[in-house]
Amino acid sequence: RFCPCFRVTLLLCLMGLSCADPVKFIDCGSVSAKVLEVNIVPCPSQPCQLHKGNSSTVNVTFTSGVDSPKSTAVVHGIIAGAAIPFPIPVQDGCKSGIQCPIQKQQMYHYVTTLPVKTEYPSISLTVKWELKDDNTNDLFCIEFPVKII
Repeated sequence: RFCPCFRVTLLLCLMGLSCADPVKFIDCGSVSAKVLEVNIVPCPSQPCQLHKGNSSTVNVTFTSGVDSPKSTAVVHGIIAGAAIPFPIPVQDGCKSGIQCPIQKQQMYHYVTTLPVKTEYPSISLTVKWELKDDNTNDLFCIEFPVKII
């Protein structure tokens, strides 16, 4: 028998998520979680090129430092120092690969889709991705560069 963690890792590898090269990111204030790895598929080179009209899969592996019955994702594009809201289809972290309630000292794989609309400008920017707990405090906050083409 395999442990459940192995099954999840194997499943993610088969899906092409956790076996991809990790994306370089900056921790921008993770308060109650430690981000272990960030993967974006497809992302054959960095900064990741996000193609208009397509979607990318984002996988953030983290360990939680708090208990939280829910989690909410908030995404911004940082352009010339200004944070512009970047809508994602599913903001509920508990519907994005995380089994809630989130428990302290457990490892999680937050997995979601990042759609790139055709009306977005072709631009290089920094994505700021936050996952907030039930008190709206950051579980994690990461930033990584992308290029919309």
